[in-house]
Amino acid sequence: MKLNLIPYPQKIEIDKGEFMIPDILMLDKSLPKSETEYLKKQLSSNLKFQDVSKGKAQLVYLPLTKSNDGKQNEEFYSIEITSKQIQIKSYTQQGYFLALQTLIQLFQEHQKDKKIPCLKIEDQPKFAWRGMHLDVCRHFFTVEEVKQYIDYLAMYKLNTFHWHLTDDQGWRIEIKKYPKLTEIGSKRKESMIGAYVDNTFDGKPYGPYFYTQEQIKEVVKYAGQRHITVVPEIEMPGHALAALSAYPELACTKGPFEAATKWGVFDDVFCPKEEIFTFLENVLDEVIQLFPSQYIHIGGDECPKTRWKECASCQELIKKNNLKDEHGLQSYFIHRIEKYVNSKGRKIIGWDEILEGGLAPNAAVMSWTGVNGGIEAAKSKHFAVMTPGSYCYFDHYQGDPQTEPNAFGGFTPLDKVYSYNPIPAELNEEQSKYILGVQANLWTEYITDFKQVQYMIFPRLMALSEVGWGTSDPKNYKEFENRVISQFKVLDKMGVNYAKSIYNISNKVIPNNNGVSYELSTSQNPEGIRYTLDGSDPDINASKYTGAIPIPKSLTIKSAYFEDGHLKSAVSSQQFIISRTTGKNIILEQQPSENYSFGGAFTLVDGIIGNQKQLGKTWLGFQGKDVAAVIDFGQKTAFSEVYFNTLENKGSWIHFAKSAQIFVSDDNKNFKLIKEINNNDILNANGKIRLKVGNQNSKYIKVKIENAGIIPAGNPGADSKAWLFVDEIGAD
Repeated sequence: MKLNLIPYPQKIEIDKGEFMIPDILMLDKSLPKSETEYLKKQLSSNLKFQDVSKGKAQLVYLPLTKSNDGKQNEEFYSIEITSKQIQIKSYTQQGYFLALQTLIQLFQEHQKDKKIPCLKIEDQPKFAWRGMHLDVCRHFFTVEEVKQYIDYLAMYKLNTFHWHLTDDQGWRIEIKKYPKLTEIGSKRKESMIGAYVDNTFDGKPYGPYFYTQEQIKEVVKYAGQRHITVVPEIEMPGHALAALSAYPELACTKGPFEAATKWGVFDDVFCPKEEIFTFLENVLDEVIQLFPSQYIHIGGDECPKTRWKECASCQELIKKNNLKDEHGLQSYFIHRIEKYVNSKGRKIIGWDEILEGGLAPNAAVMSWTGVNGGIEAAKSKHFAVMTPGSYCYFDHYQGDPQTEPNAFGGFTPLDKVYSYNPIPAELNEEQSKYILGVQANLWTEYITDFKQVQYMIFPRLMALSEVGWGTSDPKNYKEFENRVISQFKVLDKMGVNYAKSIYNISNKVIPNNNGVSYELSTSQNPEGIRYTLDGSDPDINASKYTGAIPIPKSLTIKSAYFEDGHLKSAVSSQQFIISRTTGKNIILEQQPSENYSFGGAFTLVDGIIGNQKQLGKTWLGFQGKDVAAVIDFGQKTAFSEVYFNTLENKGSWIHFAKSAQIFVSDDNKNFKLIKEINNNDILNANGKIRLKVGNQNSKYIKVKIENAGIIPAGNPGADSKAWLFVDEIGAD
């Protein structure tokens, strides 16, 4: 018998008998007060409470005594439920609070039958850092909304709230010494709307939006009552335009500057001169007074070096301190900030770019670009929090991009989050101790209100919760999915706008002997799936799905899930363009970046053309790498045209390819060049490449597509490696 608990406990024993839920639950009047008031509030709609002496109580608490060795987990708890009483034990009130979360879920699950099975639970988390991040700079959320967000974390035993308070698009925290940060930096003249490639703006002033220091204190206190640590993030040296709009003298150039209206990365950053260190130290003084967290997040990511290369004082600083280059200057910057923060009794944590030029002595790393930052940190005995974009970015699509609201890109469905193991395989047991835990991030470029926040974090937050607790079991994902669905009635009662993507039809293209087939699945009864092949919307009388559907020619397939004759899911639509390469064996010389690798090499020959506005699961992304793909037709095959697609979205560091070459071979060893194009050809075709290659007849075709390389000055992300996005390599 598996109970509907998330995260699932480490150890649970079900006994005979039941605890009957009474109309009035008798509480030991000596229970920890704040946490018990929380329990009452959560269950007040179905249950009344009465404080009584311990001898008469149905819920009692026994604090455990810590030993001198300090090895006890602060978050350990146990629950024993008999037919007459519920007994909680823990070393700390935090452990007691976590026990209450388990108890609340048990009461919610059994509120109808009023019978909780007798059981014993012994439980504690595997990871000390179980976090959720919220970006309030791209779009702002009120104090009450932030409190709701914290409540969601508490429900599923997360213990860290990472509050992203400053960025190019807005400065959101009151700093009394520098009032212009919020007078000027908390507003922008307009905001980007729709897909990034549309380059469309709403023309509406945004702000001033920020939190006063009293509001900050209120949120920190609220989180503390739920045993959640609030970690503030003050971005530096990059992502600084909002601050520079208020104090332009902090830049390398004179400005003027304004808070960014577009999303992305910008060249104007803090200039590492004495004035900036005075400014940041004063800001950090006020931040440290507001936040009691051990760690202060200092950003450190996506800092272009363009201005530093052109800045005489920066170059003099590099020379004076014998720094290797501008990356060394970034390391110098972070080292100085760390030394100051350490002097205040705190530690810094930053995004994995703080590794550039050498990691500061006591810094922790938040590994977001992949897992390598965390690996490097742990191997050098620095703590790391794992938050790789491919598993932990909740601004990515969680369902079929065609049926989901506009999102940043990527494809991170519930099962992928659940499959994540925060301990990289490359680490040994001793090194693994430096992995503090796991965190998911919610960037809000495309999230304009709190309902959309709810939609993007639920139900994926539940998967993160179980991953962080250490009880996730990807082999039994369906069992976890059933527990998620059981939690939906709780979210319904709370009015949470959670995503129902797991009800929608999931799809997968697979190769067959003649090309490709289309597999459909659902979390519900698969017999409810209906589909059409003529582009019309399916109804209950459409074809019933019985197995993978062969796709013999170009067509549009639409599918949906029906229950009791009624449509229960969104209608999923997929167009297939079939060519001679479709479904054939393909080998890539270099693999795509993990964030944009869904489907692997097969994505390039699956018959699906990528949507230029949705960087979801139909594109492969390569940062700083060329694409070299060899396709095996299986036998000599005639064709006269080759096509592929590539993208340009410079604000996201995505650039058209520099060049492309087409080769043919009959032995996969000796390749003959048959076509070559340059960047101008690609620009003129707007990335949609169709090449006449003459009458060919070969067994293999090789397509080489050259990455733009290092992003040139004057572009977002200058001096960084460009992204190359490619989809569907076809031949006709």
